[in-house]
Amino acid sequence: MDNAGAERSMGFMRSRFPQDLLSQDLSPAGAPDPRADDREGPARGAPSYLDGQLLVAMPGMADERFSRSVIYLCAHSAEGAMGIIVNKPAADLNMPDLLVQLDIIAQDDAIRLPAYVGHMPVLMGGPVEASRGFVLHSPDFHIDQSTLLIDTGICLTATIEILRAIAVGKGPASAVLALGYAGWQAGQLESEIQANGWLHCPADPDLIFNTALETKYDRALRGIGIEPAMLSATAGHA
Repeated sequence: MDNAGAERSMGFMRSRFPQDLLSQDLSPAGAPDPRADDREGPARGAPSYLDGQLLVAMPGMADERFSRSVIYLCAHSAEGAMGIIVNKPAADLNMPDLLVQLDIIAQDDAIRLPAYVGHMPVLMGGPVEASRGFVLHSPDFHIDQSTLLIDTGICLTATIEILRAIAVGKGPASAVLALGYAGWQAGQLESEIQANGWLHCPADPDLIFNTALETKYDRALRGIGIEPAMLSATAGHA
């Protein structure tokens, strides 16, 4: 993993949640900019490599931060890869408190949020730039020049406007917010897959948006025909 900028605090201090928490710059250092398509509507990611797929950590994963991780790959090319962990919660953080910290709503308005917002998970998306936010969401919502259509049923938006829309009930039907991302330098992810660090499989929007965090790992494995109890560190690739 490329962990430059990792290990940052995710507490509730106001300084940790500036107005540019959700930046329009989605690309990690050294990775391609998947927003190069300027057409109207969501931009389409390149179909090559594994972008739009899930990575599922093997039991022998050496880095404990990625143990039993399910990662949605947002970008992958010869220059590197970027993905978001979709099954690990951010510590001591929930969506209503985050909206208050960002001055999107007042403290007294938290109880008036749409019901689904209170249950929307805030994820630990990865160890890189852990104070930056990324929203994975359904394609019924987009912001011109800011929303990336990664694959059928899954988009990525990283601007503050999507949180404002969510707060007033005008956001996407399905969404998860992640802080930080996982990044790989050129060839690094391929090497980890060859070394049995990861399985990979097509992504299922229902798994990302509608499955309890604690069951996503086992469900991802079963989706590729593997019983979790039977998986060993020496298993092959999906």
